[in-house]
Amino acid sequence: MNNIKNIIFDYGNVIFNIDFNRVAEAWKKLGITNANEFYGHRQQDDVFNALERGEITPAAFRDRIRALTHQPNLTDEQIDDAWNQIFIGIPAGNHELLLKLKDKYRTFLLSNINAIHYDYVHDYLKREFDIDNNEHLFEKIYYSHLVGKRKPGEEIFEQVLQENNLNPTETLFIDDSPQHLETAKKLGMQTYLMTAPDNIQQYFKTNGLL
Repeated sequence: MNNIKNIIFDYGNVIFNIDFNRVAEAWKKLGITNANEFYGHRQQDDVFNALERGEITPAAFRDRIRALTHQPNLTDEQIDDAWNQIFIGIPAGNHELLLKLKDKYRTFLLSNINAIHYDYVHDYLKREFDIDNNEHLFEKIYYSHLVGKRKPGEEIFEQVLQENNLNPTETLFIDDSPQHLETAKKLGMQTYLMTAPDNIQQYFKTNGLL
């Protein structure tokens, strides 16, 4: 990594550990047998993308899930609880690392997220860390459902770069999805694919970026 001045972080499986398989298991417990037809990390029904772009309401999302699963009697709570099973937790030390990095670099959060997960994350942060949000950890945060764009579209990357006057060649983007990294590379950014068991604490220690 050369001449890094800015770091853009993904959230899921970079800062907050998640597991898509947990959601699939939760669907099964609700009697949903066709989850693999509409839900997955790499490919999924467009209702998930629409929710992440803020184009539909949580209520419309839940109605679509009922239709996709052929389970009209699923309650809002059942759908939300199953959908939120994706979250595992934030490893101890991650927040402290982010604060250290913020002192040395311009740091940003760029997350594909949705209104249901947004509420869950903020409840989790309050419950586990007694903080209201992630605002103090970064210079600026970009949540897809609030800006109306999502990765891997170029538009959301360009918004982060342009609004903050970032030089792409001096910017490191860390994400767990190869397709997102491809867009960042196309725009001239340096990238790193975060894959387990690797983690940000180990990455920054071993690469001399602290």
